[in-house]
Amino acid sequence: MRLGEILDGSFNIYRRHFGLFMRLSLILVWLPLAAGIYLNLRFAKNPFEALSTIQDHMGAFFSVAVLFLVVATFCSLLLKAGTLRVISDSYLGQEPELGSSLRFAVDKILPLLLVAISKGLLVVLLLLASGAGVGMLYFLGRLAGPGMAGLMVFFGVVAATWFVIWVLCAYATTTATIVLEDLPSAFDAFGRSWELTRGARLKVFGTAAVAWLIAQFLPQMVVNGISGVVGVAGNDSLQPVFVVVASLLSIVLAPILPCALTLLYYDLRVRREAFDLQVLSDQLGTGMTETP
Repeated sequence: MRLGEILDGSFNIYRRHFGLFMRLSLILVWLPLAAGIYLNLRFAKNPFEALSTIQDHMGAFFSVAVLFLVVATFCSLLLKAGTLRVISDSYLGQEPELGSSLRFAVDKILPLLLVAISKGLLVVLLLLASGAGVGMLYFLGRLAGPGMAGLMVFFGVVAATWFVIWVLCAYATTTATIVLEDLPSAFDAFGRSWELTRGARLKVFGTAAVAWLIAQFLPQMVVNGISGVVGVAGNDSLQPVFVVVASLLSIVLAPILPCALTLLYYDLRVRREAFDLQVLSDQLGTGMTETP
């Protein structure tokens, strides 16, 4: 499939099962969503008050922050796994169900958590290594003059950004691999994703970037732009409404990116392995009676 076909298929699945996606999202992310909206409304107008509160209750702040991070991570991973199950059932010509998607997500939570933590550590290491490399280029450039130092830092930042994006694209299908394949170990998803995306990382980047722009960046930019115009006009009473709308919009449109990446995953498997849909049906425990 070309990029346009992947996006078209993603929107078709999203539209067809919109109600199921919304119920899944509300069940799993209502708590972190509500907490995020409250904090935004509470401290958005006075960030210094937030800093003062943190300084006065440092221990409680870190405890609550860690708890919030753990809950948000679990909810996000459960939502991704459940969403992938809905997409897969639809791709197989089955009728997705909320209960089976939730049970499936719970069964996959441990390997998903291990891989999520590993990817987070990998990103930190990549950023540290990139920062060290750019710093080294800066000092080498200083030997040739201040102008050369700035030029080398610029090219170093560009190269480091490209390298980080390239690695992340190589591991873009780890979640789909864990959810949709039977692997001996959760960490095998890294090698599996690396092989699936070999020679197709530009396509992975294009799919993820365009889906993210359509589903998240552009809608948020429109809402924030309208909110800014209203604020400049002096009508601050509507600002809480825009905060709630922006938060809900991110949840409503969240399934589009997993839809695109899942269809891309299937496309990569079909191209590389002549993937049989019956194999996926057996792995998911569904009885496929027809193919889409």
